[in-house]
Amino acid sequence: MKEVLFTGSGVAIVTPFKDGTVNMPAFGRLIDRQLAEGTDAIIVCGTTGEAATMTQSERAEVIACCVDRVAGRVPVIAGTGANDTRVACGNALAAERLGADGLLIVTPYYNKATQQGLLRHYKAIADSVTTPIILYNVPSRTGVNILPETYAELAQHPNVVGVKEACGDLSQVQKTRNLCPADFAIWSGNDDETAAICMLGGSGVISVAANVLPAQMHELTSLCLTNDFHAAGRLQLKLKPLCDALFCEVNPIPVKTALNLMGLEAGELRLPLCPPADASVEKLKLALSAWDLLPNP
Repeated sequence: MKEVLFTGSGVAIVTPFKDGTVNMPAFGRLIDRQLAEGTDAIIVCGTTGEAATMTQSERAEVIACCVDRVAGRVPVIAGTGANDTRVACGNALAAERLGADGLLIVTPYYNKATQQGLLRHYKAIADSVTTPIILYNVPSRTGVNILPETYAELAQHPNVVGVKEACGDLSQVQKTRNLCPADFAIWSGNDDETAAICMLGGSGVISVAANVLPAQMHELTSLCLTNDFHAAGRLQLKLKPLCDALFCEVNPIPVKTALNLMGLEAGELRLPLCPPADASVEKLKLALSAWDLLPNP
């Protein structure tokens, strides 16, 4: 049996930028807040971390900083995906050398690989490292969907431990759970599907909302993992307006805006992402006010 890399709430943490560079002191403070409020894993250099617009040296700096700051208290999982298999292998090796506990590898975007191409891509990466790999399926961004039968084959690889599932199709999640071995973990990739996926045998969530409400996302997954789905359902419904507000524009525009509104120094966005429309800011303020997260004027 493979060991589950983590259970509970893993935060897909933002990367704070200031004047065009990574604001490392602010990043350290964001990590400290997550640890203090019970987050179960930290995922760096993912979509929410704007890894697509970071240089290789910036990625390495951010991963190394997170590994050092966390100091083994929770797993650090590094996003290392690319749409060139050779680059993805290189990214994975680099993160492994920096001490990442796990690797999050998104499906190759733009190329639109076949299922056979996905199998070969992921097997090549998994063969190149010894660090546990989490697949990342987000068809709305990449244009390709990993099918349950493909998961079942990839799950046989000793380094492939699970998937961050953001396909948005609970029927597909059920088929994946039925086809894959029990030690193949499924983490929700959509905050508002956390309780539902946990009810189907999921291990938790890799969360955008945890940037804003780390303690509450940890509580949600704790309730799920102790089978208190009545209470978990109530909390999931309470979180729904905030989850919706955090996706009123493409991630991570809203979540970085929310953190800045809270005074937490998420910093600027990198082009092609840009600041949100005024209407989106008002939605975020309303959602944050419901949780009493805005500083007093």
